[in-house]
Amino acid sequence: MHELGIAAEAYRLARANLPDASLRLARAWLAVGELSGVDPELLRYAWEAVTAEGPDAGCALEIDWRAARQVCDACDASAERPAGSWLRECPRCSRPLRIDGGQELDLVRLEAEPASEPREAQA
Repeated sequence: MHELGIAAEAYRLARANLPDASLRLARAWLAVGELSGVDPELLRYAWEAVTAEGPDAGCALEIDWRAARQVCDACDASAERPAGSWLRECPRCSRPLRIDGGQELDLVRLEAEPASEPREAQA
């Protein structure tokens, strides 16, 4: 499960980007693209394991899912498709489609609080 390594690195980056090392990481947001090869549920599970012990236990991970789009360079159409399926050619002009986006795997936002604040109950 490579999600464990990704979660560990995301957590390391999150801690490194806190403005003050004494803060507690309360929530982190990751953009995860459809083509990144990352399973969002496995990533959440791995994040819980990585943060379970230590100063940030209970830190929530929010995932901003980024779908890939299929775009036609010939007619500028954006082809609609069901999730997980791909079209070979543009439904409008029959030219080949290119894939735009969906490869994101980015730490996009952090929320921190003083370490002494009580943690909210986890659901």
